[in-house]
Amino acid sequence: MLISRITIRIAALLALATVLLTGCSNGDPRVAVHALSGTTMGTSYHVKVVAPTALDTAALNQRIKAVLDRIEARMSTYREDSELSRFNQAAAGAPFAVSAETATVVELGLQVSQLSGGAFDMTVGPLVNLWGFGPDQSITRAPDPEVIAEHLLQVGYRAVSVRSAPPALIKQALRYLDLSAIAKGYAVDQVAELLIPEFDGFMVEVGGELRLQGTKPGADPWRIAVETPDASTREVQRVIEVGDNAIATSGDYRNYFEQEGVRFSHTIDPATGRPIRHRLVSVTVVDSSCARADAMATALMVLGDEKGLLLAEQLGLHAFFMVKSDKGFIEKQTSGFGRFIKPLNP
Repeated sequence: MLISRITIRIAALLALATVLLTGCSNGDPRVAVHALSGTTMGTSYHVKVVAPTALDTAALNQRIKAVLDRIEARMSTYREDSELSRFNQAAAGAPFAVSAETATVVELGLQVSQLSGGAFDMTVGPLVNLWGFGPDQSITRAPDPEVIAEHLLQVGYRAVSVRSAPPALIKQALRYLDLSAIAKGYAVDQVAELLIPEFDGFMVEVGGELRLQGTKPGADPWRIAVETPDASTREVQRVIEVGDNAIATSGDYRNYFEQEGVRFSHTIDPATGRPIRHRLVSVTVVDSSCARADAMATALMVLGDEKGLLLAEQLGLHAFFMVKSDKGFIEKQTSGFGRFIKPLNP
């Protein structure tokens, strides 16, 4: 699997069950919304397709699972035989042959790293593990500053590069790549590409990241609820319609530990080696690519609402921020995001 705690991104702030099937009864009775699901990458996936009632859902789900299994086998850090694990164990300096899609995902991640000034960094894994948000979840105390400094020496995306032909990864120094913040989005995209030739309407979700296409029966749009970032409730903050696009959300309010009254988020800033300390609690990104939305949501979460909003505007991203205040939550959004927001009770 790609992540150790299902709650890291399943708690991606999207209350799916309340919104995905609304209004499905007004179309052709020979057409239905078929729901498929399963587990992958240490989390779950859910797919809904608009298709004739006689659709062989078992066969379709088998094809979907094959796509997800392929990606997990190549990009998992929990499987010692995966391409990514073998690259992490390899010596620095020489090109390490990988599949074209692993090279594509790493290349996209490096591009987001550059665009975000390193706020997104696939080499941050040693620090995530150090703070107890990796395989060893028994850690509930902040590490010593000297230990953090030592681990920071192992972090830095600039030591990693990609060769396109033949595809290979290269590291110039000891680096441990973790694709958790981009691979689920990529998996969503690949399942969507499988479905596009066969279905006009569908929804794909892996670990809270989504991509939508077309409409439900009766031309009803797919609607997604963005959850209020409060761990004690499951209230809907906003309802959005994004058309033929992807959605990814990053948040820090469901996975953390507290020590002497101080809350430590699972979101680690690669620049400091420490959990983020600003008041941004969630950010949602809408993009044509779920992989890019996934990575950019993480980058904006690390940057915080001020720097993140500025970068999102500069890049032309569609982003929605929720910031904790003394009176609740403040909403911020880029200039292009407003068209996606719909009334809570239409």
